[in-house]
Amino acid sequence: MNSASSRSRTLKAVGALSLAAATALLMTGCGQSSDSASSAATSEAAKVVPQKQTTPSATAQLTEDQQERKTVLDATKVTFDDAATTATGEVAGSKLVELDLEGVDDDDNQSPSPTATGSPTGSPSPTGSPSPTGTGSPSASPGADGPVWVAEVAEKDGTIHTVRINAVDGKVIEARVDADQDADDKKQTAGWLAQATQTPQQAAKVATEKKKGTVTSVSLEDNEGDGVIWQVDVVGSDWKKTTFDVDAKNDTIVREETDED
Repeated sequence: MNSASSRSRTLKAVGALSLAAATALLMTGCGQSSDSASSAATSEAAKVVPQKQTTPSATAQLTEDQQERKTVLDATKVTFDDAATTATGEVAGSKLVELDLEGVDDDDNQSPSPTATGSPTGSPSPTGSPSPTGTGSPSASPGADGPVWVAEVAEKDGTIHTVRINAVDGKVIEARVDADQDADDKKQTAGWLAQATQTPQQAAKVATEKKKGTVTSVSLEDNEGDGVIWQVDVVGSDWKKTTFDVDAKNDTIVREETDED
């Protein structure tokens, strides 16, 4: 009797263990099926949803003014110094009053507001600058014959002549007397030139020693009644323009301003 009971208990225990093992096996199989289904769904979703881009952002574009300067200067082969020599050589005994690269900041010829003062740093004047990357739509571009230097040179009595020079090959396009001058205009021009003991080339050198770049404009101006200045525009490798007011008597920078456009 005791042996029978013992065998009965043993059979029940074995049956319970077998049932538990079967249940565990069934649950494991269901889990694997569930994991496989989830992996398949994730794979399909990845095909539909684009992966996040990790490439760096594009370089900022140039402003219209900067692109305009780049367009004109890339096409210019004749430097400020060479254009100045050609202009004064066209009219015997004349002196340079103004020289401007046409198409670069033509509508911005006002004197800058004071932002800094000081003397040049003494670094060498550059002969050129690399072109930064960038794109944009220029508001102006060189004409069919290329960019043009427009010069005003004055005789000793103040009579002004306008000389237009091809900025690619350096040839004179036109030279004529300014017919709009009266006696007072001539007197004023002659007086300014008499006060300007420093040449425009010296002023340009001072400006480019302070900021490396290309000279695009030089003009003799009244310094608000306090003598005369050479106003010099320099375009740097970032295609921004800095305007310097250089005292025409002692070559010191009295004002400067950078155009951020």
